[in-house]
Amino acid sequence: MTVEEPRLIEGKLSADDRGEVALVNGFTFEGVRRFYSVSNFQSRFIRAWHAHKREAKYVTVIRGAALVACVAIDNWEHPSSDLPVKRVVLTERLPAVLYIPKGYANGFMTLTEAAKLIFFSTASLEESASDDYRFDPRTWDCWSIPER
Repeated sequence: MTVEEPRLIEGKLSADDRGEVALVNGFTFEGVRRFYSVSNFQSRFIRAWHAHKREAKYVTVIRGAALVACVAIDNWEHPSSDLPVKRVVLTERLPAVLYIPKGYANGFMTLTEAAKLIFFSTASLEESASDDYRFDPRTWDCWSIPER
């Protein structure tokens, strides 16, 4: 069985003398059943890890910036702590939507004050609740940002 990979759907920011338009025209809302927004009271706060066997998600940042991470789950009861983690920085200044396939855990850390993310889900709230897996935020500790 082939496992889907997360993918970044890139957009662009267009500006003229009237203002700015942020767009991600490659995002089609295919399969989306609901959406919700999330923000933290402080930067560098981590919300992780949340997984689903059957639900896929799309995430974008509409204000500020966030480090979003996802990892394919190998064992739903006791996942390996050394699984590879895909990390993506999403920011309002470079519009994009990250697709997180079913079978992945996801989480994020806000990088700026007042950052706001929108998640689009392929499951109803009831379907999501019956397909909900939570893991400790440090199960895959990918949240440090190395100086370069």
